[in-house]
Amino acid sequence: MNITVVKHGVYDTIQDMGRTGFQHEGINVNGCMDRIAAEMANALVGNSSSEPLLELHYPASSLLFDITTLIAITGADFSPYIDDIPVSNNNTIKINAGSTLQFRKRKKGVRAYIAIHGGWEAELWLHSYSTNNKASAGGYKGRILKKGDLLKNKQTKYLFNTIFHKKNFDTIPLKINLSGFYINSRLIRCTIGSEFKWLTEESKNIFQLNQHKLTMQSDRMGYRLQSDKLSMSENAPTRLSSGVTLGTIQFLPNGQLIILMADHQTTGGYPKIAHVISADIHKLAQLGPNSIINFTLVSQKEAEQSFLQQRFELDQLKKRVVAKFLKVFTDEID
Repeated sequence: MNITVVKHGVYDTIQDMGRTGFQHEGINVNGCMDRIAAEMANALVGNSSSEPLLELHYPASSLLFDITTLIAITGADFSPYIDDIPVSNNNTIKINAGSTLQFRKRKKGVRAYIAIHGGWEAELWLHSYSTNNKASAGGYKGRILKKGDLLKNKQTKYLFNTIFHKKNFDTIPLKINLSGFYINSRLIRCTIGSEFKWLTEESKNIFQLNQHKLTMQSDRMGYRLQSDKLSMSENAPTRLSSGVTLGTIQFLPNGQLIILMADHQTTGGYPKIAHVISADIHKLAQLGPNSIINFTLVSQKEAEQSFLQQRFELDQLKKRVVAKFLKVFTDEID
């Protein structure tokens, strides 16, 4: 039972919540860029949050299914179609054997996620299914998807296959609204980094008050920014390489900035002037080149409270979706 990549996308991979615990050995965390969208995609098909997903960029892959199953598409809106019928994001979708899922136009966002009921089969490497292109490990053969690749879902977890032969089971009322998680998507909150104090006063103001544009050199490894040139004070000390993490904002030798993203390196020698708070990473993940952002500094306490509040809201939404998912299928089976 295969799902065939009949047309490959520009940069589509299998990802999960990331590969943690190995950064001290120089191994990237990787994982989904927008974890809010990823978690909700899995919830919409009855999966746990740890199941791997497809992360798509536009132009995105087209997929031919030879099984009848459930999928969910979240994140960016790439105008998904099943055969010639449009389908919507943030919904539980039945797709029949012999149907093709394709994406025709990018409307909003830059990364979409596809979850499949039971989860995608993928290579487990160091406790994660996430693709690490540099190590050629994890995901699907450790690389981006190509035309002709044969994907599979985990049949051992395929719990509801018996209902797909029931009449009139083409629409599933589980659509959700995730827009509340992306309010003020271009206002990015940060905490002060260890080297922020070495910026000149003018540069501190530029960082906080000016707009910053994502350049064409922005990808899963890092977002390079363009704004007025920043500079360090004359007495700024020379730094040795030290650990970096998702959301670290580094000062580059050309006076510009880079935000480290999911495929970032594990150490870096450039000054760390700030860190994007965890609660705002998913907003960055849906911004592409030429997007304009503004930074605002917040306290560590505010960053923690924002993260906890976001997790509470996300967990409540997931519980409601899972409960409704189970009710729909229990009623259908009965």
